[in-house]
Parts: sequence; structure tokens; C-alpha cells
Amino acid sequence: MVSRTRFDDSDCPVARSVDAIGDWWSLLIVRDAFDGSRRFGEFQRSLGVAKNILTTRLRALVAGGVLASVPASDGSAYREYVLTPKGEALFPVIVALRQWGEQHFFTPGEPHSELVDRRAGHPLRPLEVHAEDGRRVTPGDTTVRKVPEE
Repeated sequence: MVSRTRFDDSDCPVARSVDAIGDWWSLLIVRDAFDGSRRFGEFQRSLGVAKNILTTRLRALVAGGVLASVPASDGSAYREYVLTPKGEALFPVIVALRQWGEQHFFTPGEPHSELVDRRAGHPLRPLEVHAEDGRRVTPGDTTVRKVPEE
């Protein structure tokens, strides 16, 4: 078996993030958790993933603090998976992936799901990145700077 390259000690925040949640099953599990899935069977039905793979990914997301395993809300013996604050902080990432996919992988008029504001019922505005002073920035407006050790 080929061993996976680890990035959990990298000085790059993107590499550490990908190390924690970078495989597609984990991101889709997080997406489903935002959509209200809580039980193993719900994730399994939605994703169609093998039980052993789902078990491994759920355990990793719990160990990484993205999900918490809690007693079932109906008092049964089952466990449920809920997003932690760390997991909820992935919301902009999921929205960005969704909007990128809508823009680049669907032809005009092709049916797809869309995320809407529950209160107004309208699609969300496209995400933008803004500088500290509020102006919109593009990749050309930014550079990577190493943060020195304290």
C-alpha cells in the first residue's frame, strides 16, 4: 500500500487544510452535514460511499475536530454527527466550491442544485475576497508573506 504524504507540519495553511479535509469524500460529508445529514445512514444514502470508507472519513473528521459524534437526538442508541465550530467555519469553503462549480461545470439552463438564503429565498451573491480596507482583491493584488515565529 502506498503511504499518503502528510502535510500536518507544513508551514503552508493550504497544505495543512488539505491534509485535514482534502479528500473528496470528507468535503462531501461536510457538505451533507451543512444540508442537515446527521446519521451514518443518511450520509451513506446521500453519497453512495462504501461503509468502510465512510466510517474512516467520519472518524477522521471527528478526530480532526470538524465533526462531533453525539448521542442521537431521538434518544435511540444511535450516534449522530454534528458540525463543530471548526466544521461550521468551513461554510465559506463549501460555498466557494459550490459557486465555482456552478460557474464552470454547468451549461446555461442545465439543472443543478443551488444554495439560497433561507429568509429571502434568493441565491447568495458570489463570494469575493476583500482587503482590510474593504476593496475587492484578485490574485494579482496579493502575495504570500511568512509569519515570523514569536
